[in-house]
Amino acid sequence: MAGKIIIDAERCKGCGLCVAVCPKNSIIISKTSNKNGYFPAEKNDNECTGCAMCAIVCPEAIIEVLQDDSGKVEITIEPGQDRNPKQIEEKT
Repeated sequence: MAGKIIIDAERCKGCGLCVAVCPKNSIIISKTSNKNGYFPAEKNDNECTGCAMCAIVCPEAIIEVLQDDSGKVEITIEPGQDRNPKQIEEKT
């Protein structure tokens, strides 16, 4: 199953945690900085499986992962009021 990664590059601090946990090396650190001076994560050319490990480990909760072949799972992660990541939607 193929997935799609959406990263908010302007909010990414380039910590590299998502790069470290990606089983398919689908994420890399950009060679250009964002407006805050950080080098954000970005999607690599390798195919994403939609495992959502990157979104789970992201301390800024700025990664959205979608599985798109059959549309069975959609996971969106964003910060809660306490600024900690939390899962807000899952459809199966």
